[in-house]
Amino acid sequence: QVQLVEFGGGLVQAGGSLRLSCVASGRPLSSDFMGWFRQTPGNEREFVASLHWGSITTYYRDSVKGRFTISRDIAANTIYLQMNRLKPEDTAVYYCARRRGDTTDYSDWGQGTQVSVSS
Repeated sequence: QVQLVEFGGGLVQAGGSLRLSCVASGRPLSSDFMGWFRQTPGNEREFVASLHWGSITTYYRDSVKGRFTISRDIAANTIYLQMNRLKPEDTAVYYCARRRGDTTDYSDWGQGTQVSVSS
């Protein structure tokens, strides 16, 4: 099991930027997927972006394409979510998660970090 800790949430005005970081306690395997999810009160957690650790292939939900970028730092066992041109509807608690390549579910989760975007 990998421990995940997120950093970088906060309050920003619409149109602004934030960068979230997620530090893993151990190096993800090359077959792992690292992802970002978000959740608002009363709603289910939703996928935001993911990255295949070995190939660096990335995936995004449509509403963040062109605005958010997921990346990694191998030496630091860290993934990032650079969020630009933020909108009020991006307000949520953002979670980092890991999925083993041989499974379909994300099994390791961080504690979450709040992102609030004011209009």
